Amino acid sequence: MSRFSKPILLVALCCASAAAFAFDNYGIGRQATPAEVKAWDIDVRADFKGLPKGSGNVQKGNDLFEEKCASCHGSFGESNEVFTPLVGGTTKDDIKNGRVGGFVTGDIPQRTTFTKVATISTVWDYIYRAMPWTAPKSLKPDDVYAILAYFLNLAEIVPEDFTLSDQNIAEVQKKMPNRNGMTTDHGMWPGAPASKGGIGNGGKPDVKNVACMKNCKSEVQIGSTLPDYARTAHGELADQNRSFGPVRGTRTLGQGAVTAAPAVDPNMELATKNGCMACHGVNNKIVGPGYAEVVARYKDQPDAESRLTAKVKNGGQGVWGSIPMPPNGHLADEDIKTLVKWILSGAK
Repeated sequence: MSRFSKPILLVALCCASAAAFAFDNYGIGRQATPAEVKAWDIDVRADFKGLPKGSGNVQKGNDLFEEKCASCHGSFGESNEVFTPLVGGTTKDDIKNGRVGGFVTGDIPQRTTFTKVATISTVWDYIYRAMPWTAPKSLKPDDVYAILAYFLNLAEIVPEDFTLSDQNIAEVQKKMPNRNGMTTDHGMWPGAPASKGGIGNGGKPDVKNVACMKNCKSEVQIGSTLPDYARTAHGELADQNRSFGPVRGTRTLGQGAVTAAPAVDPNMELATKNGCMACHGVNNKIVGPGYAEVVARYKDQPDAESRLTAKVKNGGQGVWGSIPMPPNGHLADEDIKTLVKWILSGAK
């Protein structure tokens, strides 16, 4: 089971068990149906159990990536505009040895997905359940195979004419650059006994737990902050985060940078909730144009509202540069109209 999917599946199974207990003992609720459990149980384990059948080639993955992913990850997965690069930092020696040399020497410039992840199933699983940002779980298994094949080609793990499938993914795992970068040989994960081919240490702790009791600090404060050079690189971060989940933006511009974020109006909240602010600032370009630029381009055009509504819904490319605008067909028509009117009014 992927380490990302354990909590989600655990919640689903616990809820199913709780419902069964409540029904059996108190006559309320009902047991989850097999179909309901199956809808949650879509994780892919490191041994590829749970992997759907399918296939996809590098070229199809390239096309899908440009359509659905490049707006946040940039062409070729190397962008640092919204999210950090997916590919880079690995060498042919890493593919051969299964350990990213930059981690050993400490001179790796930046961590990417393929420098960190040890199991290819983790990447497949995450794309399938969480991507794209604006429409998670909308990709079909064949789409995921294709996009992952494209990533593997960018990382120089497979050739450009390669087709990835459930039949050969285990062979590709043997070429992952950091496949030996994760170990289960510690007390928290004892594994199988050596007599059965395991590498576990029988549950022995991997620390001595001897307190030095010297030069101890009286108080320790733990926190995190962006480095100064990165604080304003992408405009106002507080306006670019989704309004749900654990991530909240910090104010990076103006006086608001040192105070709590002000209340967000309903239109801004709608734009943030649906991922619009991840790519568009109100006054500044992020991945796509700032809304002020959009207003200037559509000024005095009688069909501006209908044209922009169609662009938001269907997506497009070439008007504002090479990075495409992904389609947003998952949004309700009324929500799109509300957003377009807000944008054209000056996004205030």
